[in-house]
Amino acid sequence: MAKFIKTVGTFSIMLLVVLLVAVRLVGFEPRDLQPGFWVNGDLVEEPVSDWSFTDNVEEIYVQTNTRYLIPHSVTTYCTVHNGTLYLFSAYYSGGTFPDERSWNVNVMRDPRVRLKIGGQLFDQNLRYIDDAATRRPVHQAFVDKYPQWNSPGIENVHIFAVDPAA
Repeated sequence: MAKFIKTVGTFSIMLLVVLLVAVRLVGFEPRDLQPGFWVNGDLVEEPVSDWSFTDNVEEIYVQTNTRYLIPHSVTTYCTVHNGTLYLFSAYYSGGTFPDERSWNVNVMRDPRVRLKIGGQLFDQNLRYIDDAATRRPVHQAFVDKYPQWNSPGIENVHIFAVDPAA
């Protein structure tokens, strides 16, 4: 019986490793409200000085780092204000930041992210914006870019600035 349990355990671990390798190779990106794991694309290694190419991009992917070493990725909206790219996380039902969104928890613990915009990947850092002087115009930039968006109010919209990777 012990040999059977050991064999089943070994097989289960091997199956899990094969599954993780397969998922890593193909990505398993997020779709709308469904989160994913790794994002795939062509890595851009040069620093980005002009994010205006995102003006016509509706949605981007954000891959964050979890404590258990398997990335967590989501879709989100972005806007450019004064040359800086911003991402947002809307808490439509209220709630405590960052606890309502796994990706927010991950970013607050480890700001290193991988953004997928079109077919390109950008390794960047995110910085939480909490000062009203920045939040108000950036929130307005989101409203202007996404006129169909029903904002839950600036108090329930959490904004991240995209900074170069350290």
